[in-house]
Amino acid sequence: MSIFDSFNINSSGMTAQRFRMDIISENIANANTTRTEDGTPYVRKVVTFAEKGSQTPFSRILNEKLDHYSGRGVKVTKVQDDTWTQMNVVYDPSHPDADANGYVTYPNVNTVTEMTNLIDASRSYEANATAFNASKNLASRGLELSQV
Repeated sequence: MSIFDSFNINSSGMTAQRFRMDIISENIANANTTRTEDGTPYVRKVVTFAEKGSQTPFSRILNEKLDHYSGRGVKVTKVQDDTWTQMNVVYDPSHPDADANGYVTYPNVNTVTEMTNLIDASRSYEANATAFNASKNLASRGLELSQV
């Protein structure tokens, strides 16, 4: 593993966590959106990560040398709708999106959960940035030693 591999790993981690923070921000911004373009309430989105460079056995053998240059790390595999959490149904007959019984369906976004996820993503980003800076300092010190 070279020093550049650690740069790739940390930078992919920072990129993935930044994207996760963007999705969490979108969820918080739409916490009260009862009608989207298609007429349904907003549905919370969840980001899924996977190891960067993982391949099937055949392609691992075929691309063994290419993997050395692509680096490792993390990648965003998909952003999916949270279909396992119930939508919030509130009785408000005066709301324009209320059904015939006076109930309004609000998004399945819990701001406490989203803020907790946001803190987690922020801490992960900071950890990757700290590791990146440590690798950068290590490389810099190595260059200083070679000049002596």
